[in-house]
Amino acid sequence: MPLVQLKPSQLRLTLNPQSLGFTDTSELAGESLPWIGQARAEKAARFGLGLDHPGYNLFVLGEVGSGRSSLLEAAMREEADRRPAPPDLCYLHNVDAPERPLALRLPAGQGRVFRDMMAAMVKNLLLEIPRRLSAADFKAESERINKAFKDQEAIAFAALAQQAAKRQFSLFRKEDRMIFSLLAEDGHPVTDEDMIALPQERKSEIERNENELRREIAAFLESMRPKERAAAEAVKQLKRHLVKPLLEHELHAIRAALKQQIKDTLKLNAYLDTVERDVLEQLELFGSADAAAQAELLDLMTRYQVNLVVDNGGCLCAPVIVEDNPVFRSLFGSIEYQVEDDVLVTDFSRIRAGSLLRAHGGFLLLHLRDLLADPLVWEKLRRFLRSGRLQIEDPTSFNAPSPVVSLEPEAVDVAVKIVLVGSREHYYQLQEDDPEFGRYFRIKVDFAESFKADTLTHRASATFIAHICERHGQPHFTAAAVARLLEEMHREADDQTRLYAVFAYLEQLVVESAAMAAGSLVQRAEVEAALAARIWRHNYPDQRMHEEIAEGERMIMVQGERVGRINGLTQLDLGDHRFGMPVVVSARTFPGKEGVLNIAREVEMSGPIHDKGMFILQTYFATLFAHLGPLSVNGALVFEQEYFGVEGDSASCAELYALLSSLSDLPIRQGIAVTGALNQFGEVLPVGGLNEKIEGFFRVCQSAGLDGTQGVILPSRNQPHLMLNPDVLAAVEHGQFHIYVIDQVGEGLELLLGAPFGELDSRGNYPPNSVLGSVQKTLMRYRRMCHMEEHPKGGEYRAGLRNR
Repeated sequence: MPLVQLKPSQLRLTLNPQSLGFTDTSELAGESLPWIGQARAEKAARFGLGLDHPGYNLFVLGEVGSGRSSLLEAAMREEADRRPAPPDLCYLHNVDAPERPLALRLPAGQGRVFRDMMAAMVKNLLLEIPRRLSAADFKAESERINKAFKDQEAIAFAALAQQAAKRQFSLFRKEDRMIFSLLAEDGHPVTDEDMIALPQERKSEIERNENELRREIAAFLESMRPKERAAAEAVKQLKRHLVKPLLEHELHAIRAALKQQIKDTLKLNAYLDTVERDVLEQLELFGSADAAAQAELLDLMTRYQVNLVVDNGGCLCAPVIVEDNPVFRSLFGSIEYQVEDDVLVTDFSRIRAGSLLRAHGGFLLLHLRDLLADPLVWEKLRRFLRSGRLQIEDPTSFNAPSPVVSLEPEAVDVAVKIVLVGSREHYYQLQEDDPEFGRYFRIKVDFAESFKADTLTHRASATFIAHICERHGQPHFTAAAVARLLEEMHREADDQTRLYAVFAYLEQLVVESAAMAAGSLVQRAEVEAALAARIWRHNYPDQRMHEEIAEGERMIMVQGERVGRINGLTQLDLGDHRFGMPVVVSARTFPGKEGVLNIAREVEMSGPIHDKGMFILQTYFATLFAHLGPLSVNGALVFEQEYFGVEGDSASCAELYALLSSLSDLPIRQGIAVTGALNQFGEVLPVGGLNEKIEGFFRVCQSAGLDGTQGVILPSRNQPHLMLNPDVLAAVEHGQFHIYVIDQVGEGLELLLGAPFGELDSRGNYPPNSVLGSVQKTLMRYRRMCHMEEHPKGGEYRAGLRNR
């Protein structure tokens, strides 16, 4: 196909406002908002959310701003509405192992009932047990039991005292001790002086009597201990008999309130039985006036609190949690501490649930980038996904500065559907680095960057604009204003047939355009003004580079002709702003054996894609003149005044044209810029950033003065990607600027160099008046020069003459 000049109508998609089917967006506010252009993602998401099976978690990948998080959250809530509220989760004191609190799941709302009833029971016990233990009947019976023991003890002690008196010892009790002393004949205690004065025989007799008395005292105490224990046990049994009906009544009320069948029924009953046994074993603390006993009693009662870590009592459906701050504590739960005697201590009541526990039975949305920021969080999540069980732990306790009394709460099964949002790069990197990743995230929800435009997607996008206006309370948009916004979305997609899928950008344009509105509706002109203002806020680097060109600091010629110099087109993407800029590609050639040199590659300022393009160029160039045998040419290609590196292959055509110009000595029109990649067969391949590249060069030409000879050559396969601004269209309409497309690289040479490309004739030569014919002539001259240098006394180079 020869060089084709495009018409203005081919350079941009212009939407007819009447084709949209409404006057302004207020007519669309009542319409539901679909997943615009994301049918694949929607189908995958709904399938994954509805599939209740381990391992079928969702990984959502796509561009930031594509609606991936908000759309998934809405889909999660729709699915959650069809599911029942999950059970509550409580942590309880473990009497047998306090460092290992028990986990208990109860039906939604029952956890709150259990907690309140246990608190009411504790309050009632603290009031009722002392009252019952101070009742007259209990006091009378306990006194009778104690009196019976005391009477037995008194009789036994009187007998013991008689035995002591026979041995001339007095015996009496003082508090819990027994004291005896030796008596003289007159009944008075023997003093130390009297003992010294006694004969040795008397001293020995006294010692024998004392030992016998000690044995009798020991026997007395030994006989009294069982009776004392029996009396104490009798009093304790009396207390139990008195308190047990109260306890059974309280616990029966709790069991009756929690009568629903639950998975943890046996665990609940066992816990309540343990509470009953524990209270009955500590009855001596009730009613005591001792401060230490009262403190111990309060500590005992705190054991029976219920730590309701997850309360779903107010929920009507499954939970949906979006965790925006997935640090270790907020995601997996935590254990709080307090300082006592310079030691960090805790108990079961200080266990706190994280997002995973609160999302049990429902859905949890996380952002992968947040998780990867903390390797400890990511590793803990991987272990959870492997086991399905969650163990609450606090990693800070491992590095605590002082000894820590820590807990090991019982691990619990957690059934949660995790929706992980991330980039494509992260997704495929994890697939490669972590073989288990694919087992846990089997549903891939892929949000497209762009989608096919048609009547339905245009209307859906207009509905989105209407919803934005309603949400922000902004003026609605006329159909013409909507058409202009949609054209901008086509431009962002770099395609006349596709729309940009990042609707966050469209929302920004809606908000900024509405801020420009002077009336009750946003007009097309106000959208234009908002777009211009947006560009102006971000285009300082763009403006500064154009000023450098206008001031001659950057040497860009857009008029006249030069050998070995051509204007290539580049795009710079700063993240918040993209713009195009011409760059001079120059070539110099001379005789030699080293071939074409890529200067940027030699100084390591080129990327791999650019290097690949250069190798393809060299291969294609060598193929054009393969019939001549090995080439004797040295050449150098460079991007002039480029100091920040070169990447991409979109300048391959321009580099080839500069090389052919240098070899043919034919000048290139400087008013024609070129962009396009090249394959090994000379076919021109499409490139990116086309609109910005053309507009950047147009601005340079406009600044220098449009003379009707300037324009751009680009790949014909890029024609559907053109969405040029109105200034360029107007210049093309008036013949001041031109857009040309080519399929083969040779098709642009006649416009640039004023000579045809050239084709081999039957003798294997290119026509003398063609570009390739001129290049062939130069290459033959280079070969002769190289041969003469290698063979200074040699004869005529026959092969060279034969191919002239």
